[in-house]
Amino acid sequence: MTAERLNEIAPFRVMQLMERARSFELDGYRVVHFEVGEPDFPTAAPIVAAGHQALAEGRTKYTLALGIPELRARIAAYYGEAAGVLIAPERVVITSGASGGLLLLTALLLNPGEELLMPDPGYPCNEVFVGIVNGIPGRLNVDAEQGFQVTPDVLDRRWGPATRGVLLGSPANPTGSVIGKVALAELIEVAHRRGGAFLLDEIYQGLIYHDPPEYRSGLAVDPDIFVLNSFSKYFGMTGWRLGWMVIPEAVSDDVARLAQNLFISPSSIAQYAALAAFEPAAMEIHEERRQHFARRRDLLAQGLSALGLKIPVIPEGAFYLYVDISHTGMASEQFCSRLIDEYQVAVTPGIDFGHYQADRYVRFAYTTADEDISLGIERIGQALGDWGVG
Repeated sequence: MTAERLNEIAPFRVMQLMERARSFELDGYRVVHFEVGEPDFPTAAPIVAAGHQALAEGRTKYTLALGIPELRARIAAYYGEAAGVLIAPERVVITSGASGGLLLLTALLLNPGEELLMPDPGYPCNEVFVGIVNGIPGRLNVDAEQGFQVTPDVLDRRWGPATRGVLLGSPANPTGSVIGKVALAELIEVAHRRGGAFLLDEIYQGLIYHDPPEYRSGLAVDPDIFVLNSFSKYFGMTGWRLGWMVIPEAVSDDVARLAQNLFISPSSIAQYAALAAFEPAAMEIHEERRQHFARRRDLLAQGLSALGLKIPVIPEGAFYLYVDISHTGMASEQFCSRLIDEYQVAVTPGIDFGHYQADRYVRFAYTTADEDISLGIERIGQALGDWGVG
């Protein structure tokens, strides 16, 4: 017998797609992977070397629940260097991936029956973290006309008596859209005026393709918001499972109590390795890879557009294209199932990211090599021709 909350948790279809793709690869097929939001580059060599050194030095014990002081201080310094924001190291919390941070934040802020607002489409697991603490995920429908971002007036109208806060992403998953600086200030003002918390997911913040970006962290707009970040995307450390938060100092003791009980501590080895992520040699690698992603975005967007697929918003960040396939006459799940089964191209259906207009969109992740992107475009062109889609 299992808990009723499991009835509310939908399968994460991108993981099912990965399993289907692997089965084709085991049978000898070459699969083009557009489904998974994971950089294809290995972790940068300076980080790997620091991980080896941590192992050699025996740094394999529990750490403090909020993370090693050296890494907390280094991240605080990074905000000063990159964003011009002075952050006290005491406000930095090291987490077991951004997922660990999301669990801590929902447990910190939500009582049973209280609501956390979030965009639809959005990262699908956000609703699960809210549900785990018996909160209510409140959906804010966003579409291409809004640039796939929540507007201040929509947030203000939707805020209700049970609303405790709002969680937004910039750049966003699955759309890659970015909240403009003025809009961000207005959204934060709505949350504060309503007496709620403002949570900003910045795990793709390093992967913005305007150079320089309008701002490098929401903390530059308001230093008192909750910010979530990760070493997974820009820093290429997905499997190390390490993230961080910046929180108001007033709640640090409460977060520490939660972290002690839920996680004990983040991975010691990953933390010592992550210190090297900010070294000049590693940052040079990260920036070079950001340029690779920008080129891949353009290559994929141009190729799909030439096939007649519609990209209503060219992403400013992350590594995703949110593509309208409604003119094919197929719902997104059918479109993706046929692509993987008939042409061995893995793409994620919009239904993985929410409900609003989900049948008309699919997400492409450009986290694969240029030659694979070109091959994928070729195969999709063949599929559309075979299906009679003009």
